[in-house]
Amino acid sequence: MIKELQMRVLPHQAASMQAIARYIAEEQAIDQRTITHVMVLRRSIDARQRTIYVNLTVRVYINEEPGDDVFPKTVYGDVSAAKTVVVVGEGPAGLFASLRLIELGLRPIVVERGKDVHERKRDLAAITRNQKVDPESNYSFGEGGAGAFSDGKLYTRSKKRGNVEKILHVFCQHGASTDILADAHPHIGTDKLPRVIENMRNTIVGCGGEVYFQTRMTRLVVQGDHVVGIEAVCSTDGQTKMFRGPVILATGHSARDVYRYLHSAKIEIEPKGLAVGVRLEHPAHLIDQIQYHNPNGRGKYLPAAEYSLTTQVDGRGVYSFCMCPGGFVIPAATGPQQIVVNGMSPSNRGTKWSNSGMVVETRPEDVEGDSPLRMLDMQECLEQACWEQGNRRQTAPAQRMSDFVNGKLGYDLPESSYAPGLVPSPLHFWMPEQMTSRLRKGFAFFGKHHKGFLTNEAVLIAVETRTSAPVRIVRDKERLQHIRLQGLFPCGEGAGYAGGIVSAGVDGERCAEMCAAYMCL
Repeated sequence: MIKELQMRVLPHQAASMQAIARYIAEEQAIDQRTITHVMVLRRSIDARQRTIYVNLTVRVYINEEPGDDVFPKTVYGDVSAAKTVVVVGEGPAGLFASLRLIELGLRPIVVERGKDVHERKRDLAAITRNQKVDPESNYSFGEGGAGAFSDGKLYTRSKKRGNVEKILHVFCQHGASTDILADAHPHIGTDKLPRVIENMRNTIVGCGGEVYFQTRMTRLVVQGDHVVGIEAVCSTDGQTKMFRGPVILATGHSARDVYRYLHSAKIEIEPKGLAVGVRLEHPAHLIDQIQYHNPNGRGKYLPAAEYSLTTQVDGRGVYSFCMCPGGFVIPAATGPQQIVVNGMSPSNRGTKWSNSGMVVETRPEDVEGDSPLRMLDMQECLEQACWEQGNRRQTAPAQRMSDFVNGKLGYDLPESSYAPGLVPSPLHFWMPEQMTSRLRKGFAFFGKHHKGFLTNEAVLIAVETRTSAPVRIVRDKERLQHIRLQGLFPCGEGAGYAGGIVSAGVDGERCAEMCAAYMCL
């Protein structure tokens, strides 16, 4: 017999499958020995009151063994002799586009400017060790894209755009824990995601696709109003290569050279709103105390606490972004004379810090000029100013939270997870006033409603600018092609049509489907 049950239990009752089975046996008045398996279908934490509950939906197997069909698996066939599609970029949009192309009987040729996911690790370590950023291999460029080493959070609100469950199933098929199918805010973890990404690439290659690393697109090949391929340069030997086929352009939100090329080639793009601000880092135990309403913190059975904060200040949103409980703040620049910060968490979320982006909504009309690249230029100016304040190294300018709100100078900083190091700096003085004034008011609001949140134990680390793409590559709403060039499918977060790993994956699949329709398959 199989039963599906919904339960509201205390944390210790949800701490293990044995504990859940014991609770079910007591509540359902059945012999626990007859429960052969418990599968958690949905799991969320309700921390709104002082008593914390875990909401569970479970499937209980009684005197019956579960089958192997925990989730549906996708069949990928041999496409080695099929028509080709060029996929530029091997982040989540490019990976899922490539896998969907294989499902549809097409052969993806993936061109990635950075290194494979394991080689990237050496270059990331060098940012801290040598204070230098490799412009082709960093936290944004390389196999897996920006998501590979920034946590693997899979929560999305984009459920109307496509099959979110399919994206999660594909991740599980390639080695991710099936916990992501149950958790309200699924998360793979920086330590585990690289292996999953490598497995996805192995599927692409094993089915007859091709993947070229350290190969950067330099231009689209256009015949009339059709894109028929790309030219790309290999950074290892300097050779230029031609790749033929319709193009799915999935270059990520930091490929500024691509935006500038498109603009110079008169390929229609437009400025897009984004959010800019800082990384706010608290001691994890303090966030646990606040969110779980307990001076002892999370205790033995609860995970590191999350938060999601938002308010309106002077007509613009101020909100938390990419919250990383039990995580690190990382250097995310993609070139020289930049400081950019981001956050990540290992799968156990076990560090003694918790951080999130704290950002202010910024619209194109907030930035002077009429260039479609003005939001990009604004990002660059802020990142370079941050680099100057950071002693022209990857040491980031930072300020204690209460000092920032009160406009006070500070000469010391709390311990931080940011490995390259911090430099005390009056962020309230030199960062753009329209941003700092809203952040200060927002922090005061959050501190009023969450006692203990506004504190000098927390530190603001500048600057968070890569929340999304500063440009949108204009495309047809129905066919997902560029509005003027047939055979060009701007895709994912870098094209301005996604906002995270899952939504980028969904958009990648949709672009693959439209590309197949374009090729009359």
